[in-house]
Amino acid sequence: MNTKKSSRRLCTPTILALALGLCTTLGGAVALAADEGFIPRLVNTSTIPANGDVNPYGVAFVPAGFPGGGSITAGDVLIANFNNSLNVQGTGTTIVQFSPVGAIATPNGASTFFTSNLPGLSTALGVLRGGFVLVGNVPTTDGAFDTIGAGALQILDRYGNLVQTWTSGTFLDGPWDLAVDDHGAFAHVFIANVLNGTVSRLDVQVGTHGLTLKRWTTIATSYTHVPNAAAVVLGPTGLAYVASTDTLYVAATADNAIFAVTQAAARTTAVVMGNTVFADPHLRGPLALRMAPNGNLLTANGDAVNGDVLHPSEIVEFTTEGRFIREYNVDPSQGGAFGIDTILEGSGWNYAVIDDVTNSLAVYRLHAR
Repeated sequence: MNTKKSSRRLCTPTILALALGLCTTLGGAVALAADEGFIPRLVNTSTIPANGDVNPYGVAFVPAGFPGGGSITAGDVLIANFNNSLNVQGTGTTIVQFSPVGAIATPNGASTFFTSNLPGLSTALGVLRGGFVLVGNVPTTDGAFDTIGAGALQILDRYGNLVQTWTSGTFLDGPWDLAVDDHGAFAHVFIANVLNGTVSRLDVQVGTHGLTLKRWTTIATSYTHVPNAAAVVLGPTGLAYVASTDTLYVAATADNAIFAVTQAAARTTAVVMGNTVFADPHLRGPLALRMAPNGNLLTANGDAVNGDVLHPSEIVEFTTEGRFIREYNVDPSQGGAFGIDTILEGSGWNYAVIDDVTNSLAVYRLHAR
């Protein structure tokens, strides 16, 4: 195409370009939007609460429409800690909250939202716009795989009070990550089970005072799940749901690949792993998985598989058809990338990423053009 024939500028938004307020034109040049500065909108905060918990895993935005009057509000970010103050894996008990609205830089801006009696809070952290927070845990007593427990899913209200605790040796066997298909009055909650290598769907009704579990179903099986010296355990982790195609994408860490489970919200029988979407040399043990505002997928490389010191702690962007777009480093050392989240509605802060090495959170405002 000859770009000189038209003055219209079409942009292909990628995460790095968006973070800098840039867009790529059809002619290949990079242009700066007139109403955006060169410096990206970015705030950072420590994720360490008063009790000293470290190793942040899960991160989740509070969505638009979330009820007011509680301890958290729409636009806030929640972070779950996996380790305690002694850095023992699977013993962290806190969810911290951070509000990027109006912030410039708040190195110690996160405060405790919830302290759990169940340790090892995982990447399985999500928020329903009906007013509830969901968090999974995968506990240990001493940080070793041989003391690991099955864990549970806890439901919290908007004040940080524990409302319900669900357990199941089949459907909640090491809830390592989750994704929600939120319809307000009801939701499908997808759970990645790191201890039995499956993905479950929990069909729930959202009420005023809690959730009613209507049904739970195993929708995918046979992901590799193994002990790991650095991460305690490897198995299915990140989940990203696309409602328009009823497809659940699964980041299978030990398999070093991304899979797609079709008919995810309606499926009554399990598939074996699903269709392979992305099995690329850029993957290095993918953990968290989310959709970007531009429709691409983002995953966090944990470096436990296919690790490379020259490519540490990367966030990888790729299309749902499996085409690699680009990557960038969260930290210059390995093992820093873990939890990520995006939020598609509204014009506020919409991309959050954890750095496990520094125990910090970065929140960006990215513009899809």
